[in-house]
Amino acid sequence: MRHGKAEAFAEEDQRRRLTDRGRRDAAAVGTWLAEHGLVPTHAYVSSAIRARATWEAVAEAAGADAVVSFEGSLYSAGPQTVLDTLRTAPEDARVVMYVGHNPTAASLAHQLDDGDAEPAAFRAMSQGFPTCALAVLEVPVAWADLDTGGARLVDFHDGHAR
Repeated sequence: MRHGKAEAFAEEDQRRRLTDRGRRDAAAVGTWLAEHGLVPTHAYVSSAIRARATWEAVAEAAGADAVVSFEGSLYSAGPQTVLDTLRTAPEDARVVMYVGHNPTAASLAHQLDDGDAEPAAFRAMSQGFPTCALAVLEVPVAWADLDTGGARLVDFHDGHAR
């Protein structure tokens, strides 16, 4: 998941806060996750204020009581670093969520897809990965074995509150 809409400027980039729209959209994603039976059990979240606030709004709206790790390394991480982080999820983790930044979020989702994506989800994701966008991928292997092309894109939420 990409973090919610944030203010354009702050003293430091990592300190940018969510806008009202960002908070609304993140809460809507949490509601969407709950409605689809995808409440996160584990989350890896960038340490940036906007990513942390996105996670908090998602978790509250979803009713998630997840094991959460706020990671400084995810702030400027590329897809490989996020993949390495996801591989550390425990074997019993059912729904694992990454909350971070673009272009990493979009690149990772495309790289993980095995090429047999749900057509509507693939079309939607291919049109862009806006703030609060969420790609849902099924992972048929142990988290430790997750690799490029090792998951299937099954749904995509464009991140906008409805």
